[in-house]
Amino acid sequence: MAVEVGQPAPEFTSVANNGEEVRLSDFRGKNVVLYFYPKDMTPGCTTEACDFRDRSEDFEGLDTVIIGVSPDPVEKHKKFIEKHNLPFLLLADEDKSVAEAYDVWKLKKNFGKEYMGIERSTFVIDKEGKLVKEWRKVRVKNHVEEALTFVKENLS
Repeated sequence: MAVEVGQPAPEFTSVANNGEEVRLSDFRGKNVVLYFYPKDMTPGCTTEACDFRDRSEDFEGLDTVIIGVSPDPVEKHKKFIEKHNLPFLLLADEDKSVAEAYDVWKLKKNFGKEYMGIERSTFVIDKEGKLVKEWRKVRVKNHVEEALTFVKENLS
């Protein structure tokens, strides 16, 4: 399934760190920054999560919800949130269905080895559920600022 800017964002249901089932449609009426990351507690993923944490009030002020998604289980998400004081939901996409819907479950190469994993990506979804921006193969440095600037300039 192709994900296209300007089209409705793929609907999903996944379990969040609080144990509740979450659907994208639960957030209609708010903008959503949906970011996919490979693994809790790793350096790049921790930096990205903490950058979103540090700007979370700015996103909230723009009527925007942040949601992180990785294949890690709920229990690992809970520890990640507690350790880094993260104020947003993390979804446990253990079956990779959300990652596959957004086309971020990819063949990756590292030190000559091939494996399947999350391609770090961020999607901005408007209040009507339309995908309005995507970043793929995200570099963590300055990415959250870039996402915040996009929301300020295009959705406020």
